[in-house]
Amino acid sequence: MSGAVSYYAGLAAEDQVAAHYQRSGRRIAAHRWRGRYGGEIDLIAREGDQVVFIEVKRAKTHAWAAERLSQRQMRRICISVEEFMASDPEFANLDVRFDLALVDAAGRIEIVENAYHGD
Repeated sequence: MSGAVSYYAGLAAEDQVAAHYQRSGRRIAAHRWRGRYGGEIDLIAREGDQVVFIEVKRAKTHAWAAERLSQRQMRRICISVEEFMASDPEFANLDVRFDLALVDAAGRIEIVENAYHGD
């Protein structure tokens, strides 16, 4: 895929995943939240007393999509999570969960809850 096609396919996947979370009763608090240090969080959702940080990956298959999340990217996301939590008092005392949302070429969504534990 060309850069522009990949970019817009990624945006569409994020919108699909946001709609998926909203249909299941979760509130999307932020879309494409960007921290000061270069990290970006695709989606941030509120689920009861928990804030859910969601990384969306799109590829031909769910397995290929999962492979696209690198350790370097996870470190940047974790820094952004800390920054987000510190910057918004609404979320300060909530539990945190990290989900990986995988979207395949057919548009099917697979959510891996608690995909990262900070190990």
